[in-house]
Formats: sequence, structure tokens, C-alpha cells
Amino acid sequence: MPVELCAMSNFTFLTGASHPEEYMRRALEVGLSAIAIADDNSVAGIVRAYTEAKDIARRVKERQRFDDEHGLIGPPKPLDLPDPQSFPIYDVPRLIPAARLLFEDAGPVVALPINRKGWGSLCRILSLGRLRAEKGSCILRLEDLTSHHDGLHLILQPAPDAHHQPRGASTWEQQAKRLTRRFAGRIDVMLSPRYDGQDAPRFAAIVERATHLGLPTVASCTPRMHHGRRRKLADVLAAVRSGCKVEALGREALAHSEHRLRSARDMARIFRDHPEALARADTLAGSLTFSLGELRYEYPSEVAQGESATERLKRLAYEGLKWRYKYGAPERVRGMLEHELALIAKLNYEPYFLTVRDIVHFARSRDILCQGRGSAANSVVCYCLGITSVSPEIGTMVFERFVSEARDEPPDIDVDFEHERREEVIQWIYERYGRHRAGLCATVVHYRGKRAIREVGRAMGLTEDTISALSSQLWGFFSANGLEEHRMREIGLDPGDKRLLQTMALVYEVIGFPRHLSQHVGGFIVTEGRLDELVPIENATMEDRTVICWDKDDIESLGILKVDVLSLGMLTCIRKAFDLMTRHHGQTYTLSSLPQEDPKVYDMLCAADSIGVFQVESRAQMNFLPRMRPRHFYDLVIEVAIIRPGPIQGDMVHPYIRRRNGEEKVEFPSDELGEVLGKTLGVPLFQEQAMQIAIIGAGFSPEEADRLRRSLATFKKHGNVSEFRTRFMRGMKKNGYDEDFAARCFSQIEGFGSYGFPESHAASFALLVYASAWIKCHHPGIFACALLNSQPMGFYAPAQIVRDAREHGVTVRPVDINESFWDNVMEPDGQGGLALRLGFRQIKGIREEDAAWITAARGNGYLSVEEVWRRAGIGPAVITRLAEADVFAGLGFVRREALWEAKAIRSDKPLPLFEADMDGEAIFEAPANLPAMTLGEQVVEDYVSMRLSLKAHPVALLRDQLTPVDVAGSE
Repeated sequence: MPVELCAMSNFTFLTGASHPEEYMRRALEVGLSAIAIADDNSVAGIVRAYTEAKDIARRVKERQRFDDEHGLIGPPKPLDLPDPQSFPIYDVPRLIPAARLLFEDAGPVVALPINRKGWGSLCRILSLGRLRAEKGSCILRLEDLTSHHDGLHLILQPAPDAHHQPRGASTWEQQAKRLTRRFAGRIDVMLSPRYDGQDAPRFAAIVERATHLGLPTVASCTPRMHHGRRRKLADVLAAVRSGCKVEALGREALAHSEHRLRSARDMARIFRDHPEALARADTLAGSLTFSLGELRYEYPSEVAQGESATERLKRLAYEGLKWRYKYGAPERVRGMLEHELALIAKLNYEPYFLTVRDIVHFARSRDILCQGRGSAANSVVCYCLGITSVSPEIGTMVFERFVSEARDEPPDIDVDFEHERREEVIQWIYERYGRHRAGLCATVVHYRGKRAIREVGRAMGLTEDTISALSSQLWGFFSANGLEEHRMREIGLDPGDKRLLQTMALVYEVIGFPRHLSQHVGGFIVTEGRLDELVPIENATMEDRTVICWDKDDIESLGILKVDVLSLGMLTCIRKAFDLMTRHHGQTYTLSSLPQEDPKVYDMLCAADSIGVFQVESRAQMNFLPRMRPRHFYDLVIEVAIIRPGPIQGDMVHPYIRRRNGEEKVEFPSDELGEVLGKTLGVPLFQEQAMQIAIIGAGFSPEEADRLRRSLATFKKHGNVSEFRTRFMRGMKKNGYDEDFAARCFSQIEGFGSYGFPESHAASFALLVYASAWIKCHHPGIFACALLNSQPMGFYAPAQIVRDAREHGVTVRPVDINESFWDNVMEPDGQGGLALRLGFRQIKGIREEDAAWITAARGNGYLSVEEVWRRAGIGPAVITRLAEADVFAGLGFVRREALWEAKAIRSDKPLPLFEADMDGEAIFEAPANLPAMTLGEQVVEDYVSMRLSLKAHPVALLRDQLTPVDVAGSE
């Protein structure tokens, strides 16, 4: 059967016009036995095709089993596969990994890995080219290919004019001879049509040259799209790439739709005069045995000082058990630890847990606050290793649901670090493992709403006004009803305009297309061998960072280790608050040593006094807290998880509250589900519960439940959950569950698809909720100070944080040239307490370096505005910004007077010794008579310069003009 050895996907950004998954499905439909996805200098889309190929194989197997049981004539086929009468559907196309290499000093070459070694060579070549270029570019030279040639098979693409030049004289022929010497027996010449009426003589000339060189020819149609209907979209992408309109593309536009994936019959017709090229392609495909499935389990061994990973993990776990339970661990916890260690050893996951433990250990050695979370983080092992501070006894989910043979993938552990110090951890990982063994994952940036409208609209020649109007109706246009005529008229557009309708059709088509690769927020892949032999490495936009070209979904599909090194602003805030408490009160706390179950903390939360408190500071959470009335830690776990799209869309919030308040009877659909839903009063709130309902209630196998989870995780990109919904509803009905309950459960599962919140994550976040609430409750000034020093973060601006602190009795003092530092600080208030002194960081336009010079030169204090300039050496512009923030009030200079003094300072102003006239008499200037500023003007200037004011609230200036409210009457 014919094969295609050079298909370009849309991971050749803004050029290819089809997803890798679409190529795999189309290859099945048109009867190809194998297909190679070969993008330009990239293998970024290979894993998507590989995952789709596995899914096709699974569905074909299920279809085959269905046909064997029911015959070809029977019930409707439940799988979206082609009709078996058109061709043998059980011949699943095989994916051949490849890349089309573009060189600075040679013509293009398609590189095909023969085996695992060949894949390593290809990745090394691409890494060389990308590491010598800026992000998104690749600079390859022919010597890169000749230096890393083991295990590779090449297909040379002749130059466009190679068949017109005299034999032996062309650069292409010289390149072919050079490569033939190194790749003897592993090199072919490509025959590919251009559909310009000259293919027959061109093929003949290329065959003649290949024969002269002693090289065989192979056939390829080099498709840029899986189906001809993508031609228009291909032109739009070319216009976006070129920065012009479609009508101005000229020769860059496709002349026809022929550059598509061809069927076996089409290829036989196109290459009818060269059957040997078709046969050679089929033979070559059969010799390429490498599969991406061979890339699994390349974990670091984590062997240290002769101690195996198993021995080391067990030793550290039991040492941690003694550390966590100083008075002896309960027997149940010991049993859980032994069970978890046995399961980890059985699945050979010890290196993964050790890698995470070592990263956390380094952070703690540098006093970097961190907290682990994730499906496996809330286990006894992680608790004993110090990865998390949440006792696993709090949760209800068993370890096998996260680390199991059924899932056959590494466990999931995310670690959050202080957002200001995460870079230290990232650079330590690079240093420890080496940049040849560690790299950050990519994030594929896909076309979504506004970008799709903006770029496609410009390419199609729409005016900026029209594009803005379309963008303003984004949600309307992307609703289930599509582009309604009345919406078009409402925004002043003609619903019958053909160009507009065509543009919107293309916008819908491009949604989900990859636009470019970006850097993942913190997903690290770490390998035992060379990372650049597993996947190409390239430079990130940020200095001193390197990334790979696969995103987290691709890594998960291949089962490769990934450690999420994430940042969290609240950890920075808590760390700074702990430091302030140690400095001013002599109290030393950690996340695990804070006083537990403090009733005052829960009283504060029940009153919705939660401004700045982690996860419960939003308006929705503040409205819900008085209804939830949390009194125990597990209530916070639920609080964190319940105000999420999953439970809200599934209508789970109100039933839970009614049951909690005794307004509704707690019932379970069955005893089996009662075990799953017991702690949440019969209402599914967590992702684990939703998956367990699918298994217990709908009869899903663990494999099916995991596929449901994966599908939902990407359904807003290009997934489809309709198949699972039918299966879910049918299974729930079969097991006797109410249809309404089943529909609400699946609605919640859909919500979890993009916003899932498992109990393990909720428990880790709940600890930070409690910690931040405890600090706010007992040390409101310190909490406000730490919050301000950790900005930007959270929902609230500095003005709201300061106002909340003052309402809690905290004395807040303004920025002062002689008292303030860069950070906000706590200082004695003269009454035995502490006052919050605002720092220079609150002033717009002031750098930390400027503040350092001011405080270093301050000595016993400044006496004038000009003295700051002379002693600190900062520029007049900085002095002006300080004056605008009224920091000289303590010296007796009100804002306008200080500004007058600041404006008098010039960078070329002479020093005092030389500031006199010719006779040595000093020059004095008459004092200015400046009008005093009103309170309103002072408040406005405060907000302009610092985004807050201690003088008055803006509304207070208008209060006498507001309509009075009759409180008694309103009640």
C-alpha cells in the first residue's frame, strides 16, 4: 500500500493547514499504510499524531470486536470510523516521525529516524540549530547533519531548477554527492509533483540525475493540508505570515487545492510512470522501525553515594516519619506509608519522588517557602519527605487512584515556590542536572477568539472598525447559535456581506490552530540521558532558560517525567510575614507549626473578613463564606473547591449548602456512591469524585475513566466529549441512577475539563488559606505589610489593602524621606504596638536602586530637598517623583513647596562652594508664595503618585453631596 513520507502539519506555523491528528484520520480514510509528519526544522507536532494514531488503533480494535460480535449488518456502529465496505478498515496507518531540515548552505532534506539512535541524532541536529538562534528560529548548516548521521535515512528534495542545469554543475548535485559519501545506502531522491503541467518531464530529469548519482527515487506528494477544502485557510495563514492581505499574496498563494494528502489511487495515478518510486517508498517505510513509544521511562536514576533509589527513598521517608510525628506515628499512618512505598517500588517511581524531594530540600535550605500539591502530593510519602505540609489523614482518596498500574504514567506533583525566588530553584535544577538533561516544557499558543478575528480579519481586508466590532461580540459569535443576523445588525454590520461571512467561516476554522510555541509556567522535564537526544532543545525568551518543543499534554502522552516548578505570590507573602513575626515578636512559625483549628480565625472567615486571604478573597467567595460558615480545616478544603466552574455548572453548590444547613436530607444514590460522596454530603465536588462516579455509577473501566479525564482536559481546544456523554448516561441508567442526577454529574465533569479541582489540590490550597487567615487575624499589620511587599498579586489594589488594615486598628504612616525604606516596614507606634510605615516601592517610577541610594546616604537624616540630591546622588527626575508623593512633609515641605524645590534642581547645578556671584556674595532667591492645596487635590495627587492616600477616602469628599439613606426606613 502507498505511503506518504513528507506531510507538513500546522506545526510548521502559519504554513501547514491541517492538524497532525487530521492527517492521521485522513490517512486511514484514504487507505495509506504509513504517513510521516515532517515539519520544517521541528518535531513539535509529532506527539499529537502519535496520540491520535494510538486512539485510532484502539477504536479500530473496538470496532473490529463489535463487528465480530454483531456482524457487519447489525446495530448502528458506535464509533466514528469509515465504512468497512470502502476499504479494509483494520489496516491502521503507522506514524513515521520525521522532520524537513532547512539549511543555510544547502537544499532541504527530509530526515527519517530508522531507530532510537536515529531519533537521538535528529534531536541533536535540531537542538544545534535552535540553540544558535533566537527563540522560534533555527539556523542549520550541512555540517550539523554530517556530524550526527547515525540511524538517519535521508530523502533529498531537488532544487526547483536542478533539472534545468547541466549534470554535475548544480549546487544540489554537489550536495547530494557529499551526503552520499556519509549516508551510503541511506539516501534517496524525492519525486514530488507541482501540478503545473510539467511534472512528467521534471520527474524524468530527476530520475536521470538520481540514476547518475546511484540513488533510488521515492514518491511523495508533500501535502500541506489533509483535505483540499483547507486551501483558503492556507492562503490566509500565508497572508498572516507575510503581513499582507490575501489579495496581495501573488505567487505566495496556492494556485489550486492539489497539495493535499492523496489517496492510494491518486498516488498510483500521479506516479504511474514511476512505479518503482512508489514501491521504494513502501519498502523504505517498512525499514523505519522507530516509534515514539520507545521514549518512555528515561528518568534520572537518582542514585546517590552508592545508595539505590529504593533504599534512599525508604530511608528518607522513615526519617521524615520521625520528624513529622515526634511522639510516634499512628499505626494507620505507618501502614499507609508501607503500602505507598511498596506500590512506588512496584512501579519504579522512586526516582520521581526523589527528584521532587531534592528540589524541595534545596528550596528549604535557602529558606524559600514552598508547598507541594497534586494528585500524589497528599500522600504519607510526600508528607514525610517534606514535599507537602498537609497531613494525608485529612483526605479521603486512596493512593492507588493517583499512582496505579492502570494509569501507567508518572504521578502528578506540583510544587509552588515564592514567586520572587522561583528563579533560584530553576537555575539550581539546570545546574544540578545540566542543560543537556533538563529543560522547561513548551506551551502551544493556539488561535482563540480575539486573535483569530484580528489576524484573519486583517488578512481578509476587513477594516479595523469592523474587526473591533466583531471582537466586541466575541461570546455571541462563539455561541452554539453561531453568527446570528440580529447580532450583525446590532453592531452595524451587513449579515449578507459575502466577505464578512467568508471571514467568519475562516475564523471558526482557524480556532484551535497552533500559532507559536511559548514557555510553560514551570513544567520541567528531567532525563537520565541527554535531553537533546529525547527532544530538541531551544532558547527561551527569558535569559538563561532553555525549553523543549513539547507541551505538558505531549509529555503526559509519552509518560515522561515532568516536575512542575510553579510560583505563588501568597507563598512570598507568608514567608515575609513569618520573617516579620520573627523580627518583631520572636515567634518562629512554619506552615505545619501554626496553631491549628483556631476558632478566632474561623470567626473572621465566617464574617467574610477575608480581603487578601488566599483563595477566599474574591467577591464570590466573600458572599459564600457566611453561608458556608467554615469551622474546621476540611470546611476550607470544600470552600476552595466549591466556588469553581465545575460544581457551579453542575448545580452542586446550592444542594450542598442546603444539606449542610439541614434544609435538605442527606441522601446517597447508592451505598457504593455513598462511600465516594460521604464527606461532601452526597454532592460531588471534587474531580476524583467525578471520576469515581464514572467508574462506579456508569460502569467505566479505569482505562475509560482515564480517557475521559484526558479528553475533558483538552475539550476546549479540539476534543470531543459527546461519545463519553452517551456512554456515561447509558451506564448510569443501566445501573439504576436517576437521569437528572446523571446529567448534573456529567455537566460537572465537563466543567472539570478546564477548571478541575481535585481534593488533593484543594487540601494544599486550604492550608495556605488557613495560614494567611491566621496571620491576618492575629497580626493584621504584618499581614498588610507582607501583602504590600509581595505585589503584584491577588484581587486588591494597595489602597484597599491599606484601608482594610486601618479598619483592623493598624496605624499606617506615610512614605517619609527620613523614615521609609524600599519595602514597607513595621515600626514602634509609641504605644507598645507596631505601625505600618509605607515604603518607597509604593511610589510610581521609583526603582529599588534609587531607594537603596537614598537610605544608604541618609545618615542622621536629610534636612532639605536639595540635600537628598547632593548626598544620595539621584537625578532631579527622581527627586520630583518623591516630591509628588509628598515624602518631604516630615521636613516641613508640603507637596507644592517640595515640588518647587525639586524643579529648581538642575543636573548641571554647581556645588555650594561655587554657588556665589563674582564678588563671593551668595545669591538668594525670594521665597515663592505658593497657594495651598485643598484636601481633594492632595488626595488626587496621592492616587496619581502612589495609587493610595492616607489623607481621605475619595468618596468622603463627596459624601455631603450624596443622597442620604434612611437606614431605619430601608429595613
